[in-house]
Amino acid sequence: MTKELYKLPELKYGYADLEPYISEEQLRIHYEKHHQSYVNNVNSLLQMMDKAVEDGTEYDSKTAAKSLSFNLGGHVLHSYFWWEMTPAEKASEEPVGELYDAIKENFGTFERFKSEFTKVASSVEGSGWAAVTFCNDTKRLGIVQIEKHNTNVTPDFPIIMDIDVWEHAYYLDYKNERGKFIDAFWNIVDWEEINKWFVKVYNFSME
Repeated sequence: MTKELYKLPELKYGYADLEPYISEEQLRIHYEKHHQSYVNNVNSLLQMMDKAVEDGTEYDSKTAAKSLSFNLGGHVLHSYFWWEMTPAEKASEEPVGELYDAIKENFGTFERFKSEFTKVASSVEGSGWAAVTFCNDTKRLGIVQIEKHNTNVTPDFPIIMDIDVWEHAYYLDYKNERGKFIDAFWNIVDWEEINKWFVKVYNFSME
């Protein structure tokens, strides 16, 4: 049986379609270079591990596990990031449906949620992410920081949406002004798609 490997997800928009908030050059490099490198690294690791099993040889399992976690985390988080954005003309100004209701219940208003998410994203130390999660136990939304790609991610808290605040995500467009990138991000959020995903996550937690 041929074992499947990871691959880049297809973008639902063209490289220039998120302008002026994310430039064509920024998006192309981020997607084709950075995200692709995580996919390549994961696949190389898996192939190395498979070969070791076939040959009956040993490898440094601790190093491999750490690298697998880092690179696979990068692939997963970037995959969320791409699909949750849309050209500005298709984006709504605020959440919709059940997600809007959940945000209102947990944060009071969308404005407060937006402010808190922005603060969390802005204050990530070094390289990392900010993410909205959903707790399967308490049925509550939460906002967390993810260091690098893989620290602070827990299985019982599925990600609803995230934002990449590594410098490679915005430096070409905004230099070192992370705050301007985060402000721009709100103009291209696909709330319709994120709400569809939230409904699936919520319904799964109720089973």
